[in-house]
Amino acid sequence: MTSKDYLSQEEIDALLRSSSDAGDEGTESTSSGALSINDYLSAMEQDALGEIGNITFGSAATALSTLLGKKVDITTPTVSVIAREQFEEEFPIPHVAVYVRYVDGFEGINSLVIKSHDAQVIADLMLGGDGNVTSVELNEIHISAVQEAMNQMMGSSATSMSTIFNRMVNISPPGIDIMDVQNNSGVENLPHESVYVKIAFRLKIGDLIDSTIMQLITVSFAKELVRSLMGGMEEEQPAVQQQAPQTPVAPPAPPVAPPPVEAAPVAPPMSASIPPGYGAPMPSYPQTLGATGRNVNVNPVQFASFQGGGYPQVDDNNLNLLLDIPLKVTVELGRTQKQIKEILELSQGSIIELDKLAGEPVDILVNNKLIAKGEVVVIDENFGVRVTDIVSQWDRVQKIQ
Repeated sequence: MTSKDYLSQEEIDALLRSSSDAGDEGTESTSSGALSINDYLSAMEQDALGEIGNITFGSAATALSTLLGKKVDITTPTVSVIAREQFEEEFPIPHVAVYVRYVDGFEGINSLVIKSHDAQVIADLMLGGDGNVTSVELNEIHISAVQEAMNQMMGSSATSMSTIFNRMVNISPPGIDIMDVQNNSGVENLPHESVYVKIAFRLKIGDLIDSTIMQLITVSFAKELVRSLMGGMEEEQPAVQQQAPQTPVAPPAPPVAPPPVEAAPVAPPMSASIPPGYGAPMPSYPQTLGATGRNVNVNPVQFASFQGGGYPQVDDNNLNLLLDIPLKVTVELGRTQKQIKEILELSQGSIIELDKLAGEPVDILVNNKLIAKGEVVVIDENFGVRVTDIVSQWDRVQKIQ
């Protein structure tokens, strides 16, 4: 090895300086790249967003629990911010992103992100499975099931928002994407922003899922939610303060002797028109001076006259107004319940077993209310039904209630 193979002291110093400078630049870029929620939202705004998320996703968890038949728990949310370039670090594996647009009440996009495995478990439960999935890819049926589950959740969330903000809040049907950040797919429906507000919840579904579900919204939309919430609270406060002076408490007046009746002004007599078929008007009583010193008209109560059966007389002209109303008459052969999985497996030639025995009378429904039973007959080339039993009036009233 010759002297040419060695580095001089100047070259060694230069390399050390460049390495130190590169390390300093890396430290500065790392510190400057870190995002703080306090740089975008105040503490009050963070608390307000957390409370909104706590209420809306509480109702969403109830809807999902009803849909899956499992206990669903969603914990108190954590509010933070995330940059778009951090998606690859935040979502290293494919996730399922469901997004909805607000069409009434607000303007913005709300995106819900869950892990692909969690979406598979939810889809399997909706399709009648036990939630123990082993596949690694979501097929078309799974995606449709997850989309329906998220639709129920976001619908319940929008209903809660209508109550919180005291305005009508409607959303569009949800869209769904498989978000694969590494391949730059499934992120085109997210708002084109550099920074997002992330509201993260811990999602637990029985002993099948213990994971995180995230809500991504823009900073401007988050501020609009807080502004609408605070604005509604400020509008209610002055209303209470203005009503207070309207009901002053007056000191009790000293007792005074009532003035003579002749000196009091006489109000015109009251009259009432009596509809046909009702009792004749009773004679009016003279005006009397009330305890407050005012003239009041005292009349006896008037009751309608009743005819046989305890019912008032029916006006045939009024009844004729109802005779031309069309009603939907349905003859029901039987019913059954099937799981979604069984419905999807139906094909030509499949047999569905009903809850009626052979030869048992069929139900005759009017506007989906049972009013009679009958038997199926053939009239020429058409089916018909012969009424064999009429449901009693009392039973019909009970079914309507």
